[in-house]
Amino acid sequence: MKLNILTPLLLSALLVSVSSCKKELTTTPTTAVSASLIYGDVDNIETVLNGTWAYMNDTYFTYANPGYSTILRTSDAMGDDVAIITNKYGYRDAYQFTLSTNQTRLNAIWTIMYKVIDNCNNIITKIDAASGSAEKKAQVKGQALALRANSYLNLATYYQFSYLKDPQAKAVPIYTSPTEANTQGKPKSTLEEVYKLITADLSQAETLLASYSRPVKYKINIDVVHGLQARTYLNMGNWALAAEKAAAARKNYTYMTAAAYYNGFNDLTNEEWIWGHGQKPDQSTESYTFNFLDVSSSSSYYYSFMADPNFKLLFDQNDIRTKLFSWDGLPSREGYLRYAKFKFRADQTGDIVLMRSSEMTLIQAEGLARNSDLQGAVQYLNELRSARNADLFVLGSKTKEDVIAAILVERRKELWGEGFALSDILRTQSALVRLPYNDTNGNPIQVVVTTPDGSTKTVGAKQHTTLKFPDGTAFKPNSPYYLFNIPQSELNTNPNINK
Repeated sequence: MKLNILTPLLLSALLVSVSSCKKELTTTPTTAVSASLIYGDVDNIETVLNGTWAYMNDTYFTYANPGYSTILRTSDAMGDDVAIITNKYGYRDAYQFTLSTNQTRLNAIWTIMYKVIDNCNNIITKIDAASGSAEKKAQVKGQALALRANSYLNLATYYQFSYLKDPQAKAVPIYTSPTEANTQGKPKSTLEEVYKLITADLSQAETLLASYSRPVKYKINIDVVHGLQARTYLNMGNWALAAEKAAAARKNYTYMTAAAYYNGFNDLTNEEWIWGHGQKPDQSTESYTFNFLDVSSSSSYYYSFMADPNFKLLFDQNDIRTKLFSWDGLPSREGYLRYAKFKFRADQTGDIVLMRSSEMTLIQAEGLARNSDLQGAVQYLNELRSARNADLFVLGSKTKEDVIAAILVERRKELWGEGFALSDILRTQSALVRLPYNDTNGNPIQVVVTTPDGSTKTVGAKQHTTLKFPDGTAFKPNSPYYLFNIPQSELNTNPNINK
């Protein structure tokens, strides 16, 4: 494995600073600046951090793999509730569990995560010796630590089964020092080792960013760190800490109004968003993901992330989210179920949501429920349900398992399309559930659609087309089909990967 990819990116980031370029997040390659200049000053290193963030989010591998969003879209395509239109370009291979080691998407995911890690390693190991204020160094180093932790958290999540299944299972290689052209690839470390690094990085970031006031929500502040800690502890089964950190992450954020919920999940300034990636017309690579998510705008090119009709049945009639559903009546799309949660803005861009307060509320609820505090768990579950005008959950004589099940269903309803489907299946060691939407005779249930001329017609509902694994077996917990494969490029260049 060769990760000597750092210098072009960092040099370009520095030139942005030196030349006062209008774009803060630019990654045009160059080799005109020495490494000593890059790391000699904390302001330059901050520009390196900005360039790393831009690389992570705005790097195309193919049109179906626009930056970090690739991971989120793949997770949902491999889940319960997204019924991919398989004759459309994009995520059909993920939906059908046919990703191979040579697939561009797997190479994109692996490359993005490890390049971000390597860039962060350079920042973390070199910033202490740079000139600049201690306060600025803390801000930059803390963000780099959190960004490295987020990368390893994604790798641990998708390349091995749940930490709670076997913390000694081999997952992915760990690199904490900058790589060079002759750096030897490392073998896989255990999940325990990876999570030890993640928690240590986030703990240090928590201290360094305690008083940092960020200028915009793509920057990592203490709230984002707490959110990442909440996700990490949830994966590890440390229920009390998961709930505690989730509460800390969301304390400065409210729930969006119904009107805001219908606006298209495309605005970084949304009061509920804790973390996200902004887009604008001249810097919009990751906006391309809306071509898959957006199923209601005429400008959306692929509109392939339709909803499973059974997903609609999970919602109460008065729930504000039910208004997002409609049966598609356009030619070649008749009978598909739209879930119009994501919409392009008028300028064909859309900001990318990475963390919301509602997710943190559900982590709070789940952490308390798994720790047997059912009253507390239901309190937070109903807090979110009330915000969505959904029927409240009545505890009564319901069991711990009933409460946890309700929280997990609420995660599916609230976080649809945001990248949590496969990660929840893996961490809870559950089986994928895709059911037919047929009548008692085995035929598709008939639905009424409105055609472009305003007339209505009755057609069979379109539904999941992949109901088993590629080998014909039924979906089950802890299947190797759920795991991302290490790309062939890594297998070819790292002889130690499977040692």
